[in-house]
Amino acid sequence: MNFDMVIANYGDNTISVILGYGNGSFTNQTTYLTGSKPYCLAMGDFNNDKQLDIVVGSYYSFNVGVYLAYGNGSFTQQITFSAGNSPTSLAIADVNNDTRQDIIIASINLASVLVLCGDGTGNFPNNMLFNTGAPAYSAAVGDFNNDARVDIVVGKNDSNSVSIILQFNRGALEYEMNYASGGGSSLRSFAIANLNNDTHSDIIVANYGTDDVGILFGYGNGTFMQQIMFDMGSNSRPSSISMNDFNGDTYLDIAVANYGTQNLGMLLGNGNGSFTIQTNYLDNMIFNPIAIVSGNFNDDNRSEVVVAYDGSDNVDIFISYNTGSFINRQTFPTGSVPFAIVAADFNNDHQLDIVTANSNDNTVSVLLGYRNGSFTSQVTYATGSNPYSVAVGDFNNDTYLDIVVSNGGSNTVSVLLGYGNGSFTDQITYLTGPYPYSIGVGDFNNDSRLDLVVVNADNSSVSVLVGYGNGSFANQIRYSTGYEPRSIAVGDFNNDDRLDIVVSNLNDNTVSVLLGYGNGTFATQMIYLTDATPQFVTVGDFNNDNRLDIVAATLGVNTMTVLLGYGNGSFQMKQSYPTGVLPLSIGTGDFNNDTHLDILIINYSSNDFSIFLGFGNGSFNTQIQYSTGSSPASAAIGDFNNDSLLDVVVADSQDNNIMILFGSINENFVKYTTLPIINGSQPQSFAIGDLNNDTYMDIVIANFGINTIGICLGYGNISFSNQTTYSTGPNSLPSSIALGHFNNDTILDIVITNSGSDNIGIFLGFGNGSFGNQTTYSTGSSSRPYFVTVGYINNDAKLDIAVTDNANNKIGVFLGFGNGSFEHVIFYAIKYGSNPFSILMDDFNNDKKLDFAIANSGTDNLNILLQTC
Repeated sequence: MNFDMVIANYGDNTISVILGYGNGSFTNQTTYLTGSKPYCLAMGDFNNDKQLDIVVGSYYSFNVGVYLAYGNGSFTQQITFSAGNSPTSLAIADVNNDTRQDIIIASINLASVLVLCGDGTGNFPNNMLFNTGAPAYSAAVGDFNNDARVDIVVGKNDSNSVSIILQFNRGALEYEMNYASGGGSSLRSFAIANLNNDTHSDIIVANYGTDDVGILFGYGNGTFMQQIMFDMGSNSRPSSISMNDFNGDTYLDIAVANYGTQNLGMLLGNGNGSFTIQTNYLDNMIFNPIAIVSGNFNDDNRSEVVVAYDGSDNVDIFISYNTGSFINRQTFPTGSVPFAIVAADFNNDHQLDIVTANSNDNTVSVLLGYRNGSFTSQVTYATGSNPYSVAVGDFNNDTYLDIVVSNGGSNTVSVLLGYGNGSFTDQITYLTGPYPYSIGVGDFNNDSRLDLVVVNADNSSVSVLVGYGNGSFANQIRYSTGYEPRSIAVGDFNNDDRLDIVVSNLNDNTVSVLLGYGNGTFATQMIYLTDATPQFVTVGDFNNDNRLDIVAATLGVNTMTVLLGYGNGSFQMKQSYPTGVLPLSIGTGDFNNDTHLDILIINYSSNDFSIFLGFGNGSFNTQIQYSTGSSPASAAIGDFNNDSLLDVVVADSQDNNIMILFGSINENFVKYTTLPIINGSQPQSFAIGDLNNDTYMDIVIANFGINTIGICLGYGNISFSNQTTYSTGPNSLPSSIALGHFNNDTILDIVITNSGSDNIGIFLGFGNGSFGNQTTYSTGSSSRPYFVTVGYINNDAKLDIAVTDNANNKIGVFLGFGNGSFEHVIFYAIKYGSNPFSILMDDFNNDKKLDFAIANSGTDNLNILLQTC
């Protein structure tokens, strides 16, 4: 190895490079211009090409010049970087452990040491500044505490002492860009998550002022797309958001606390960065929500939400609840004035088809279904006069479905036998009583052959036609009902394995129950009161007691009447629920997949249908209404597009068509329980974690109003203990909480921002849900710390804390020692008037260093600060 020399020539502003031959002799010098009065120099490999480069500090130019080596003993012209003042000493080391060499500069005129952070290309785009308390004349490097990290020793010019700067990888922060700013967005809350599975962190913001939620997708280099907005509704005023899987599909969803509309909104994630806004049908709050946090409190793979309110001491827990919804309408022509509709598989392709009774042109329309929810053009078949009702069954025992129609204008029923390919024979008619309005099908005499029962609206009776099993029927037998019967349903009401009948009596406000004897005959009717003018009736087990109940559409007062059955053929007193205008027809099904039977009501005059979601105990939620076409008369329910969700097909009588509305999932939040309340507590913030190591999630509450934190231990079933409180100090006004392992004992500890006393408080956990007394660390005079978060800021496996100082426009960093104690605060100033109120940490540019995202109320924007050294 031949040693060479480089010399700083103070008098003529050059450096000389003299190459050695290895025998004690040298080449002639080659000189390179420097700045004014080169005073110090050092060498290092600044561009990772395994060649030594040169750096020179020029005293009067206040800069350093970097000369990159070509590998043959020659160098580039200098590239200069500011030294801040007159450099008097240089040292080279990897200060920030990024495998790239940095330059340490001491200056006789500055009470600090400047570090230029190299990027491995010979450039130094970022820097760090370390205070030394007195002007630093010289600097050197070494590992002074055996932690395998470079430390700095500084000689002070006027105090005859040295300073040792131990490296904690503090990292420098710089503004990268402002996001989500302006336009009156009034940013109130934000969260960080990878929403589209591209390994890059994304940002979600709640824009209070513009009534929307914005998503900024990250590029992975510290920059972000412009935000995509999701409208949360007029005057919604979203104030807080939380990310979790609320519907159990493993994809992240977004819960939104809407301050203005006093409800919780949901954006359901699809796993690819797209979200579907869930329509909010449920208004569950009487206060304005200000803060939410989510966690799974019962291990059901669906997270719950904890909510705090403005001006209230309540803390409520909400669970995610699928209300169901209907989307993507399609229409298909039918005959004139379709008044009744039924869905069944007429061509044995395992796909639902549709038949409508067209009352104005005396036909039925058959539309065969495709597996995607669309249908063939109608094929019509003649019926009797004014068909008002249609039903299906296998009347000739050939395994093919047949059709039966009640003909109100000709006092007959028409039977059309199916060929099994979707086509049918011409009608065969059978006499009924006057004005047959509705028809039912069942085996009333237990001979394994289907029979018919028909409501005769004009003589207050029903006709029973016993089937022979070959597609023909015996003459009718009539049974008396109430006045002007309109609709019929069939079921076993007294659990004797014999079919019974219930009839709605339009003009005496009753339903008639006729119990069957099992031989095709029926007992005398029993009468039960309903609301005024019951038009349509159906049955189902709405309270899961294995007893059939009755529900009637009562159009006289626009209600739904429910009569719960006792299982002996008798029924409880009515329960009523408001509907749309002129409820005409009823259907049942589980529209939200919660295993509880729900009810659909067709509202003829308000051109919509109502969904009543059942709670499984015989009671129902308030109606959710969906628009239809003109004058809907009937509906059929089934899965027409094979997505395992129930769809609805409506016969729009005045539009001469059917309209299909496809079912979809619609997740809403419904209140589940309220945590034990402490009067005057005014909770502001929550944190969730297992504080007592029982595998159940617990809740920590910042009680702003009474200067405490409250601990509610979870029992694993969404119930909790009473609050145990710990003082945060007089007038401390705790505002934000975070959890972490601050002393590396695997037991969760608590950090709280005390906005009134200008400090943070640390509560070390004992592992049984209890905590030690608070230890405080100042955040600066009149700083008003507002929000806290935790992370490994300097990559030393010791948890650190970052806090927003709202009043003095700073970010405070507390580096942890790993024993539950922390260094004094290190401040990072941000723009004057920013008033930062929230901070989160993540690695936005994939350099394995945590960066900061800061929400500012003063400038109404979001800052991304990258850790650069």
